[in-house]
Amino acid sequence: MTETCPFAEPIAIDPMVGDLAGETARLRAAGPLARIELLGVPAWTVTEHALARQLLVDPRLIKDINGWSLWTSGVVTRQWPLIGMIDAGRSMFTVDGAEHRRLRIKTTQALSPRRLADIRPAIERLTAELLDDLSVAGSGGAVVDLKEIFAYPLPMRVVSELMGVDRADHPMLLAWYKAFFSLLTPQDERLRVIDEMDVYYTDLVRKKTADPTDDLTTALIHATDGGEPLTEEEVVGNLKALVAAGHETTVGLILNAVRALLTKPEQLSKIRSGDIEWKQAVEETLRWDSPVTHLLMRFATEDIAIGETVIEKGEGVVMSYRAIGRDTAIHGEDSDNFDITRSTSHRHLTFGYGPHICPGAALSRLEAGIALPALFERFPDLRLAVPVEEIRNLPVLTQNDLAAFPVHLG
Repeated sequence: MTETCPFAEPIAIDPMVGDLAGETARLRAAGPLARIELLGVPAWTVTEHALARQLLVDPRLIKDINGWSLWTSGVVTRQWPLIGMIDAGRSMFTVDGAEHRRLRIKTTQALSPRRLADIRPAIERLTAELLDDLSVAGSGGAVVDLKEIFAYPLPMRVVSELMGVDRADHPMLLAWYKAFFSLLTPQDERLRVIDEMDVYYTDLVRKKTADPTDDLTTALIHATDGGEPLTEEEVVGNLKALVAAGHETTVGLILNAVRALLTKPEQLSKIRSGDIEWKQAVEETLRWDSPVTHLLMRFATEDIAIGETVIEKGEGVVMSYRAIGRDTAIHGEDSDNFDITRSTSHRHLTFGYGPHICPGAALSRLEAGIALPALFERFPDLRLAVPVEEIRNLPVLTQNDLAAFPVHLG
């Protein structure tokens, strides 16, 4: 495999996420299309807003792993730690064209505005329950982990109510996804977790097929637009991906917004005074501190020329959304600053663009739009319990996932 690359060495993406800000700066400095290395595997990554919009709708880039030369040649195998995010079974996340439209429309039916409106009271109830738990844990001035008690369980409870999953299964699901994403998990264990999730979701789909209820799983099974219904494999694939992307993204969104606002009290004051709406803080957080750092992966079906650089047929392309969100051409020379008054905040691409734009974006925004004001209203004196520099990321290469978020409630 040859390369046409203007850079002497690829940028190695740090699996331990020791310096996310520095890595983002290096990617931005490398240009709109940078050569990277993901745990020993070469790829291209996009760091510029305009180029991302262009390539996200380019039909020459596909999601099917069989378009990846490193996979079909056997260079990359199931032992690569990130393979589960690409070789994830048949779903709307892994197909293109007419088949993607067929699978996606049934998911959008299941996540319709009506269904989101119906679940809003449940999100408000679950938020209140977790705030009560937080209050108990933080009584007497104790330090509490906002992630563990509030931001982490909330989206899992929400998506589980949508899916019709028993709450007793939440600890198991959270443990599975934690092991799946962490780069400290041995690959044999990760593959075992993937198999266990397949069995779990297959059993869930079969139960809902036999005994339909008013939930997302049943809606996917019975969704129709006049075409063929989804197969069992397709329903399972969509559910696995929706839960993974849905809860992880929302956890990061909530925590990153809280971190930004606690370190920018003058901006939090603008929200509390009513000068700025909460939705602006949500959009600026999505732009500035994206919950997704690197989204894997699309594959070129033919050579694609980008200026003097060529993405060769069979090569992989990653979208580095955190770097894209810092594009100065879109967000100004101060794009590295968090600013809820920024007029371009809503122009971010954090949820993607084009046919594969995230179908759960509205749900994530809804959850954050409920959770954040409720949290700050209940605990107006909320403050960090450690210097912000001590809040570290977990070793998760694709997600902006914080290890813990210690706070005092008052």
